[in-house]
Amino acid sequence: MKTVFINCSPKKRFCASAYFLALQRLFVGGEKVNEKLRTPADHARILGQLRDAQAAVFCLPLYVDGVPSHVLRFLEDMEAFCQENALQLSVYCIANNGFIEGRQNEPLMRNFEHFCARAGLSWGGGVGIGGGVMLNVTRILFVVQIALLILNIALSVIQTGSFFPRDAWSSFGQNVLLLLYFNLGVLYYLARMGAAIRKRAFFGKKYTRILVPSFLFILFADIFFFIVSLLEGGLFRGWLAKKKYQE
Repeated sequence: MKTVFINCSPKKRFCASAYFLALQRLFVGGEKVNEKLRTPADHARILGQLRDAQAAVFCLPLYVDGVPSHVLRFLEDMEAFCQENALQLSVYCIANNGFIEGRQNEPLMRNFEHFCARAGLSWGGGVGIGGGVMLNVTRILFVVQIALLILNIALSVIQTGSFFPRDAWSSFGQNVLLLLYFNLGVLYYLARMGAAIRKRAFFGKKYTRILVPSFLFILFADIFFFIVSLLEGGLFRGWLAKKKYQE
């Protein structure tokens, strides 16, 4: 069985969609093909991969309660391509947003469901994820935890000759379990959808979120986006950046 995983994020790197697709791949067997959809130049290549595929998994961010415009253009081409070639694909979707509630992705899920009906494809369902940006940050924190563990082990070897500093390993284990807990809902539903993809079965629409209290999520999100905005040159994407005026 061939499954095509399509990352539809317009970002070039460090996007949440790539993270969730990597997790989904863990639960799907057979031939797995990764594709990136960003511009019309990608259309022909991706459609060629779909020609002999049995399932396609789209992963994309929620934009204005719907599908990003560059994905809509691809779906138009895909509809015509599938009808012309009588393809019998099963289509699944992973949608994520920056809000806390995964159910915010419901309109996007409906878009894909209606697309499958028009194109004559099998709608398999999908997973809507809330707090996608924060969940994406957890993978960066995981790498940081590994780096800190290696550093502590190196210091322990130099100072005591031991490769197993108890405090460092204990701290690493606790932090990894915490990061795993944040992702628990996502892992659970992606594992279930992976089983459905392997069978080309209907999964339905499921919604989950990062497992933190809403008031903490809002606080962390405000701090995060404030810092990101400043690093990009201004508060809230350019309010304080220098402006160029045309005379």
